[in-house]
Amino acid sequence: MAATGSEKQGATAYYVSTPIYYVNDAPHLGHAYTTVAGDVLTRWHRQRGEKVWYLTGTDEHGQKIMRTAEANDVTPQAWCDKLVEEAWKPLWEHLNIANDDFIRTTEKRHTDRVQEFVQDLYDKGEIYKGGYEGPYCVGCEEYKLPGDLIDGEGEFAGQKLCPIHKKPVELLKEENYFFKLSEYGPKLLEFYAANPDFIQPESARNEVVNFVEQGLQDLSISRSTFDWGVPVPWDPKHVIYVWVDALLNYATAVGYGANQEKFDGTFPADVHLIGKDILRFHSVIWPAMLMAQGLPLPGKVVANGWLMVGGEKMSKSNLTGIKPQDLTSHFGVDAYRWYFLRAISYGSDGSFSWEDFSARYTSELANDYGNLASRVAAMVGKYFGGSLPEATAAGDAERAVQEGLAKAVATADAKIGEELDFQGGILAIFDFVKRVNGYITEQEPWKVAKDTTPEGQARLATILYTAAESLRGVAVLLNAVMPETSQKLWESLGAEESLGALADQKVQDAGAWGTLPAGATVTKGAVLFPRLEEKPA
Repeated sequence: MAATGSEKQGATAYYVSTPIYYVNDAPHLGHAYTTVAGDVLTRWHRQRGEKVWYLTGTDEHGQKIMRTAEANDVTPQAWCDKLVEEAWKPLWEHLNIANDDFIRTTEKRHTDRVQEFVQDLYDKGEIYKGGYEGPYCVGCEEYKLPGDLIDGEGEFAGQKLCPIHKKPVELLKEENYFFKLSEYGPKLLEFYAANPDFIQPESARNEVVNFVEQGLQDLSISRSTFDWGVPVPWDPKHVIYVWVDALLNYATAVGYGANQEKFDGTFPADVHLIGKDILRFHSVIWPAMLMAQGLPLPGKVVANGWLMVGGEKMSKSNLTGIKPQDLTSHFGVDAYRWYFLRAISYGSDGSFSWEDFSARYTSELANDYGNLASRVAAMVGKYFGGSLPEATAAGDAERAVQEGLAKAVATADAKIGEELDFQGGILAIFDFVKRVNGYITEQEPWKVAKDTTPEGQARLATILYTAAESLRGVAVLLNAVMPETSQKLWESLGAEESLGALADQKVQDAGAWGTLPAGATVTKGAVLFPRLEEKPA
């Protein structure tokens, strides 16, 4: 049985990957959704004190890229270079994505290793020459089974369409090289049974198991009708099938065939984050390739759902490809990072609307969270000159808040760090924020402040310390999701000076009560979540 990511020998890095994205156009919300999810997951593990490796990148070979470049009167390489440097990398920087590497499939560190991998399979007898004829979707870069196709309507009436791109498939006939994928069906089914969490969510797992149980066909792993790709090393008239090329990025980027120490300490991925439309490539073809080469298999393949706008999947082809910058310019980057993981259960399809984003921003970010931070800082400033007072009169109400923080930490750590239930983890944190707001409303510190007796002032100090210490925990918990806002709050609480850098605070220790020291300088900084202006025209 092949090893999984959780059984890495001598490995220390928690390795997460996004898909590598086609550069036939600029990125849209769907691409950013997966990449932000991976960023939150890896930031969370970094804040646990773990070594992390987060990989993203671009898929730059294949017929689709070649045709797009031709339509724009440039070479495929020039097209890829322009898109990567002017659209993809700048967006990840804009969204505060802390990736450790960015792999491009046109890089020599990748293409050389791809040729070596495929040559090894050929030498082992895993690849043979044959012919193939069948329906092909250029958008998917994939031969389709007849049962996968849908009937066209309107302008495409009488034609068979790709179910994902809703465009006619092309009938291709060419001499290709084939990987003996059919031989790996029983091995894959055995692996799925032994590792029930390998494919997530469960609906995706069921789909893959049913697909493999029907029997696998051998995989065409070369193309001879175009030349934009990695040449087959023993027959350069052919280029390697773009998906075989692309999947290998998860190995080449971490040193396969070039840096054995790095490879052993990183590979395989603990988590492959993907869109559900590329599920079979990652959960059938990729593990079969690794089995054939005797390499360990990933820990998990996690398929997110589609983002929908007006009932349509987010993509350029159906004109719902909203740019992330359209939203960040209005709501801010941190709110953008928060919203999609908060509003949509990861793994399920979800609908985006400007109205829903606005409502959640105002209610949860501005009113619940931002207003709490402002009120607490203002009261510490007003009643104690900005110096955090000591809590000496704690009672049942305070103990309930302490227990609430401990519960939020445990729940969020399990849901975000282990289960990839980003929504559940964020909700646990914001339930605690609501609890602290309720605590302040019930304790009425503005009224307690009128009691100038030592007992009254001790009570006031305890209330405000409890609120500030709660915010300290929230800043740590939300750092992976909203790093800029969390840093502002951290500094406002005087925690940077008294406790050190926010990134050094262990998320699993965020519930340790009494961490923020009395005497810390609390300042009322800028509003964390400003009031929204009218929706731009």
